Amino acid sequence: MTELMQADHVPLLFAAVAVFCVTVYVLADGLDLGVGILFLAAPRDQDRDVMMASIEPVWDGNETWLVMGGTLLFAAFPAGYYVLLPAFYLPIMFMLFALIFRGVAFGFRLQATRYRPAWDVAFFAGSVLATFCQGLILGGLINGVPVENGMFAGGPFSFLSLLGVMCGVGLVGGYGLIGAGWLIWKGQGPTQVFAREIAHAALILTAVMMLLVSLWSAWSVPDVAERWFSLPNLLWLVPVPLVALAVVVSIWRGIWTAREGQTFVLSLVLFALGLIGLVVSLWPYVVPRQVTVWDGLADPQSLAFVGVGVAVIIPIVLAYQVHAYWVFRGKTVDHGGYGGEA
Repeated sequence: MTELMQADHVPLLFAAVAVFCVTVYVLADGLDLGVGILFLAAPRDQDRDVMMASIEPVWDGNETWLVMGGTLLFAAFPAGYYVLLPAFYLPIMFMLFALIFRGVAFGFRLQATRYRPAWDVAFFAGSVLATFCQGLILGGLINGVPVENGMFAGGPFSFLSLLGVMCGVGLVGGYGLIGAGWLIWKGQGPTQVFAREIAHAALILTAVMMLLVSLWSAWSVPDVAERWFSLPNLLWLVPVPLVALAVVVSIWRGIWTAREGQTFVLSLVLFALGLIGLVVSLWPYVVPRQVTVWDGLADPQSLAFVGVGVAVIIPIVLAYQVHAYWVFRGKTVDHGGYGGEA
């Protein structure tokens, strides 16, 4: 096993697993964070009941992937972990507190009567704050992290940048779009109409911020510009923005006319295309432009232990989530719960 962990392809394997965990987290938790982002915009308290009931069976399982991604980074790429954690300590802490806060609001709102509006605000605020913090981290990664002698060399607010703010706003719009697509699929009646109406605004915000972030990154981050606009990379990467544009047009045209699940699925596809662009821009670094996946890899004994754990845990979590989504596959009814057979 140790000899296998020393092979050149091992860093690529663990990097692929880490990217997979992050991707599944963004796509899965994006729907329940998106529902929270849209929460206060719903016109009726009954709509908010349906919105919360639609994510109740799956929301806590979605966040499993965030824990798994962070644990994998610590175990497989410790050099990246001890540089990135202090670099993004504040947004990570705020994000975790926001996720905890919205989880508390999720539980208390169901029983609250007099203070239910306060828990509505708490659920919304926790969702927005957690999403915006993720955008700040994303912008900081694209900009790069200051490193000296293998250690983080910046201050507690080094992560702050205009690019990070744009990423945060874009994620709020993007998660809102995924949440709207989920409600179109799972909702009915007035709740579904509300989701269709707000999906247009979320799509506009998402598309505009994706364009601005892409142009700003290409203009202000030389390494990103070189990767995207130099030959032959340009020929390989041109299809990504073209496909993204086609997806945006398809979502826009299908919000009112297409099958109910199409907006949700295409929203996930749009996010996946954005993640592809991010991976291309940052590869092969764990710490952008400082530590590669080969330089930051853990020792073979640790990798062997982590590899066994990953091989066991990921299929179990995937099976659990697939089963949960299948069991609760029906429409969310007005009094809570799901219609159809389990």
